[in-house]
Amino acid sequence: MNFKYIYKIIDTDEWQKAIEKGSYLGSKKDNEDGYIHFSEQEQVEGTLKKYYSNKKNLTLLKVDTLKLENLLWEQASDGNMFPHLYSRLDVKSVVSEDLIDIDDNGSHILPNNF
Repeated sequence: MNFKYIYKIIDTDEWQKAIEKGSYLGSKKDNEDGYIHFSEQEQVEGTLKKYYSNKKNLTLLKVDTLKLENLLWEQASDGNMFPHLYSRLDVKSVVSEDLIDIDDNGSHILPNNF
């Protein structure tokens, strides 16, 4: 586990709105579950395949965990541990943001610096 950085896959338009407001309250799914879903670096590709198949207009946020409060690693139904944030995400906690491209086959292409 990398406890320094976690990643959020977010709709680019939602992210722009969060920047304007200064914080992000979560997606519809996040709000239904009561926390903001994140992935560790090695989980990002699997999360994209499972939840964002063929979806365009996505941004990958790299978040500094040391700037977060109410962050817990919890076990998912598949047995893997995932980071969950039980508060809003302050945009100042985001250290980088990169667009996620998609190829003609619908597969996501992660940024070169990832």
